[in-house]
Amino acid sequence: MATDASGQRPRPDPCCGPPDDRPDLRPVEGPEADRELTALAKALGHPARLQILRLLARRDSCVCGDIVDQLPLSASTVSEHLRILKSVGLVRGDVDGPRVCYCLEARALRRLKALVGSL
Repeated sequence: MATDASGQRPRPDPCCGPPDDRPDLRPVEGPEADRELTALAKALGHPARLQILRLLARRDSCVCGDIVDQLPLSASTVSEHLRILKSVGLVRGDVDGPRVCYCLEARALRRLKALVGSL
């Protein structure tokens, strides 16, 4: 994570909470790992979902309206893409009053990297 002008790491957005930094000790090969990688790859198989992940990577959090403003898609389409990304654990969405804050799930991205790296 980048630092701010004072050299301090910014605090995570309160609606998304702190990232899960625990190591993932699950195997990267075998039938379960193959099913997991298949689900992750399927979720990444649409350009709009990749754009959403990139948007979230540039911020600590994001609300759905911000994402909709950045993409040439309807709010319902963006919501469906976010639902798919959430279903495989790549994105977390936490309710914060009348809005939903979406964040990348760093642990899931590390897992994806490990699964792809095992090929």
